[in-house]
Amino acid sequence: MKRWSRALYQPCWPLGMNGTRVTDCDEHRALSRAAAGEGAVLLKNNNKVLPLRRNAKVALFGKAQIDYVKGGGGSGTVLVSYVKDIYRGLKEKEVPVFDKLSLYYEGYVQEQYALGNQRGQFDEAPLPADLLEEAAAYTDTAIITINRYSRESWDRYNNENDNYFNLSPAEKEMVEAVTARFKHIIVLLNVGAMIDTAWFAENDKIDAAVMLWQGGMEGGGAAADILLGQVNPSGKLVDTCAKAFEDYPSSELFHECDDYARYTEDIFVGYRYFETVPGKKERVVYPFGYGLSYTQFEMEKARAFDDGETVYITVTVKNVGKIPGKEVVQVYYSAPQGKLGKAERSLCAFQKTKLLKPGQSEKLILSFNIKDMASFDDLGLVAKSCNVLEKGTYRIYVGNSVRDAKKLDYTYELAENVITEQLHSYCAPERLGKRMIADGTYVDVPDCKAERTVFPCTYKLADVPEEPITLLDVAEKGASLDAFIAQLTTEEMIHLVKGVPSIGVSCTSGFGSIEERHIPPVMTIDGPAGVRIDRRCEVNCTAFPVATALACTWNLELMEQVGRAGALEAKENNLQIWLTPALNIHRSPLCGRNFEYFSEDPFVSGKMAAACIRGIESQGIAATAKHLACNNKETNRKSSDSIVSERALREIYLKGFEICVKEAQPQMVMSSYNLLNGIYTSANQELLEGILRREWGFKGMVVSDWTNKADHVEEIKAGNDVRMPKGDAQYLMDAVAEGRLTREELAVCVKRLMKLILWIGEEDGLDKQGVADTDDFDPWAV
Repeated sequence: MKRWSRALYQPCWPLGMNGTRVTDCDEHRALSRAAAGEGAVLLKNNNKVLPLRRNAKVALFGKAQIDYVKGGGGSGTVLVSYVKDIYRGLKEKEVPVFDKLSLYYEGYVQEQYALGNQRGQFDEAPLPADLLEEAAAYTDTAIITINRYSRESWDRYNNENDNYFNLSPAEKEMVEAVTARFKHIIVLLNVGAMIDTAWFAENDKIDAAVMLWQGGMEGGGAAADILLGQVNPSGKLVDTCAKAFEDYPSSELFHECDDYARYTEDIFVGYRYFETVPGKKERVVYPFGYGLSYTQFEMEKARAFDDGETVYITVTVKNVGKIPGKEVVQVYYSAPQGKLGKAERSLCAFQKTKLLKPGQSEKLILSFNIKDMASFDDLGLVAKSCNVLEKGTYRIYVGNSVRDAKKLDYTYELAENVITEQLHSYCAPERLGKRMIADGTYVDVPDCKAERTVFPCTYKLADVPEEPITLLDVAEKGASLDAFIAQLTTEEMIHLVKGVPSIGVSCTSGFGSIEERHIPPVMTIDGPAGVRIDRRCEVNCTAFPVATALACTWNLELMEQVGRAGALEAKENNLQIWLTPALNIHRSPLCGRNFEYFSEDPFVSGKMAAACIRGIESQGIAATAKHLACNNKETNRKSSDSIVSERALREIYLKGFEICVKEAQPQMVMSSYNLLNGIYTSANQELLEGILRREWGFKGMVVSDWTNKADHVEEIKAGNDVRMPKGDAQYLMDAVAEGRLTREELAVCVKRLMKLILWIGEEDGLDKQGVADTDDFDPWAV
């Protein structure tokens, strides 16, 4: 296969064995099902109702058994050949189900679809009294199904018109009817992110509950696997389940104003809030990291030691139950409060065991850098704009949730404050107003006018070569990339810093495409839960579980496998760039895009994103870490200003990006729509040049989110290399003519784009799947 031939030509070469396609193949469907099963979280299991006893009869209640939501909407939509719902998942396993009731729900759901209502976007069906009685006569075991849907560009509310977090009146009526009539009751939640769990956790009439999440196209099959005990649940929560929506510290201000969002809870997000602030532990239903199993585990011989740079933790996990299962070891640290104030616990390492048979043990070795326990001092209380380890005692906790982690005998002691890294004051807020401290109170933050750092362009254009150079010459003959760029006209450079129309099955545009210069078109594709090809192309792909579900697996190897599988589907369809993973923080349960994001915790988010990127880019497909940064609200997302302290920005909202950049170096990062402390992120030099590139060492390309509202000239100066999906060429030409934009500034962005295209060509040329290179045609002889 020739360089860039996939970018230039149809048809697509199949990548499977013996000329078969990998897109939507049985192997990828099975992987999706396995991931859905491993990410499901068993929240409650009184009286060991689960797994279901052999040949147990069940009655399924709730429209979600048919109206199964495989994933969220917008860029997360994946066109699939089928979606296996919960009812069909159980029927596939020949579980005795009271079919008459399920067929009633199927009829109701089909009626709603016929009326134009979309999957997951209509209320619960009324429950006929006669069907309830017939179901109760059939069995004493009821399964209640509840679903939720959300999508890009649309936040949820929690009021009488939008019962997202809480049950709707119709759902409450159904639950009350079922709990009054059945002896054994199981709840299945088909949701993309956190909703109310107190209603079943505190109800003794409900025996069991499983957080299925949105499990992709095979989600209903995975649900059946879990109910029957063919898969032992090993998922752990990556968000805190609170008793009420109002318990989350962001709830008061989430919908304060469409034009801005004030992050006044500061670093106290999720469990950092509930485990730290006095009186808030009691407001937790299920803590971060929690999840039950059908077996039992013991953690033995847990100890820690350090070598001056790294803390090592060893622990032996033993299955002391009666069936095989997996456990997750979680390590948290507790830092001294000092002058800065800290969260009571912060996750710093985790590892999942292999499948352990009854009586089997596994010794795990986990580690983290001592510097990871530092805090960012944005106020100069210890050392301004530095990561600081304050003097005092640092403690380590090991367990299987933030609440159950036990303190080790080991401590790390500091007699004096230590500056671990001198950084900079970047992206400072001007009108935050107040910020929370560790006791749950707020301190005033005076308004100020932040002085912004300017990074002038220092790139010097090379001499124009005497003989024309093509990008193919750079790739294959060792020609200078700088000389290649120097010969480009201003019009050509401007063409390269804006998107180009889609070709093939891409529906999200691409980059490049100057035939005379041998610059191929490279196409992007959406899809954090699988490759999203436009419905008109009639190409079905594999829909994997949503990011929240994948994060709940706590399995980095599995995450890497999902990334690799999705990349193969992109590659097989001649797509070069996959716009995933997305790793913004679950700041509020109401963010419409939470399903696309991993967790309330930046460490989990960064580790999962890095694993996903490694899987994707192992197949020569460029990954895109997005959305940098603070895209934690979809309401007015293209104009909303995220107002956040420098400390919270670095410790919470940027930390996951920092981890994935330093560990996996993605080829691309996507800036977000929103403003960050008054400046659009795509035009924010301090964010893109200062933090991303200079502090973290990012080497790749930055792309804007699609059709944003930032000024393109300012984006180029800030280091946002390409504006998508298109730009205004005349506007940029005028800016060059007026001296507001230079050829050198354009050239910096062009160079990073050319490096990406060269990387894609190199990986394509490696032909990792073994397609025979039997022809000798010139791919440029069009």
